[in-house]
Amino acid sequence: MSGHSKWSTIKRKKGALDAQRGKIFTKIAREIMVAAKEGGGDPTGNPRLRTALLAARAANMPRENQDRAIKKGTGDLAGVTFETLQYEGRGPAGSCFIVDILTDNKNRTVAEIRTIFGKSGGEMVSNGAVSWMFIHRGVLEVAKDKIGEDALTERVLEFGGEDVQDWDDTWAVLCEPASFMALQTELSDLEASGELTWLPKPESELTLEGDAAVSVAKLWAKLDEHDDVQKVYLNAALPDEVLEEYGP
Repeated sequence: MSGHSKWSTIKRKKGALDAQRGKIFTKIAREIMVAAKEGGGDPTGNPRLRTALLAARAANMPRENQDRAIKKGTGDLAGVTFETLQYEGRGPAGSCFIVDILTDNKNRTVAEIRTIFGKSGGEMVSNGAVSWMFIHRGVLEVAKDKIGEDALTERVLEFGGEDVQDWDDTWAVLCEPASFMALQTELSDLEASGELTWLPKPESELTLEGDAAVSVAKLWAKLDEHDDVQKVYLNAALPDEVLEEYGP
């Protein structure tokens, strides 16, 4: 599925230049801070923090950076206060976006995100205008060499898993957000990685090719590059070659 998580994006960026890696670290650090502020600094009882720390490890973020972000979030170190926001927008060729934001200046950020949409042939829309095309779900990915599909399905059903899907190199376990923490704990021995995410409903997902796919990929990349953008969800499937050249 397109836009299902930023894990694949992180994997593609592992070999990026230090400057780009620094931007990824900044975004992850902000997420760690907010998660620690909202749920405390112990990842055992804080699924949002646990997920953020998994992302940090996947991106090879130094442990001291992770610890400093946790302390800022819990108030043990002075830090900037961030606000969590969600924006929605329409892009070229009927594409729809949900954008998760962490910002210390809402007015600046909304103006800049609106400009990105406008210059890319799209527009920001009011909340709810496109989010109805998506479904909020927990997604946990497990490497296929760790377990077979039937065995995984049997394990996750007891803990709220709704579906097991084939995502190329991984099995993807989908669940209601309320079941995410229990499933994450159950699959910890399989080194499952995941997050709460927005998936496009099957009837709303587009498959784009050619110039339309390029335009949407460029908009996705511009949004992803913004310092205050944490995650971008899209209802369009784009060709791998377009994502490699133009995407985030």
